[in-house]
Amino acid sequence: MALLDEWRKKAYDTQNYSKDSLKRMWDDYFKEEKRVYAELLENPDEEVKGTVKELAEKYNLTVMYMTAFLDGIQESLKAPNPIETMEEDTEVSLAFDKEMLFKNMVDARADWLYKLPQWNAIFDADRQASLIREAREMGTVKKPKKIYPNDPCPCGSGKKYKKCCGKAV
Repeated sequence: MALLDEWRKKAYDTQNYSKDSLKRMWDDYFKEEKRVYAELLENPDEEVKGTVKELAEKYNLTVMYMTAFLDGIQESLKAPNPIETMEEDTEVSLAFDKEMLFKNMVDARADWLYKLPQWNAIFDADRQASLIREAREMGTVKKPKKIYPNDPCPCGSGKKYKKCCGKAV
């Protein structure tokens, strides 16, 4: 079984673990995640590479927590890791896009991560505020303006929609 499957099976197993037990595990994971991100953000342009097991040892994590970390950072990486199939000896990279990572943390509502003091050395307050706005807009679904039959046609012909492009509809 791939590491990610093992992690997900354990992390969401309400059959074999109590709600309190899972909450304690997640609280512990989030504490460790915060510590690793704080360390990574000290040198945000340095590419950290290694096997899953090597990185777990480097950051003093269990292999399962490292797997969870890799799952969480996956969408912010410059090049994706083979997360679905990775094993302990799979080579992975933690080279991340700083802006995307920040926005993904905001989108995940992980204020314990996007409010880390290390971000202040990477982005000034105005840029952080701008990235927070962008992240919140990413999750907002905007409906296109409805076109009614008597509205001017959006193609610019000057005709009513119903007599132009709306005729085919």
